[in-house]
Amino acid sequence: MPTPFEVIVARHGPTVLRVCRAVLGPVDADDAWSETFLAALRAYPDLRPDSNVEAWLVTIAHRKALDQVRATARRPVPTDEVPDRRAHDGAAVDGDLSAELFEALGALPLRQRQCVAYHHVAGLPYAEVAEIVGGTAAAARRAAADGIAGLRKTFPQGGTR
Repeated sequence: MPTPFEVIVARHGPTVLRVCRAVLGPVDADDAWSETFLAALRAYPDLRPDSNVEAWLVTIAHRKALDQVRATARRPVPTDEVPDRRAHDGAAVDGDLSAELFEALGALPLRQRQCVAYHHVAGLPYAEVAEIVGGTAAAARRAAADGIAGLRKTFPQGGTR
């Protein structure tokens, strides 16, 4: 008997949300999270019993995040002023990652941001990261390492400026 889907959401929901937030930032992450679990709910009955559910969910989240990135790139944003993207006081947005870290992650190239999120936030091995983003495990490792190096340059040690 398969695990009830509610248990899957409770078990893996926080990880998927952290991945979505790391890739998309706090604004679009909730939509991607919801879309991930809606798609997963439809596909769950056909999932093989021996599947890695967490990697499967991160793969779905990856696709939903790419959809969000593409949609945002196509959508014009009329404004008189560019809004400040930080939280009002710079406090942690979700308890795990600060607004400054979201900003630093957002400055990384998409592939680096994805590899950092999927490996360092979701804890997936590089082979599974490579399956999600395409390419080899070595390329995913390199992209994540480059992303971490970029974060070390732009994000201060200890998370404070």
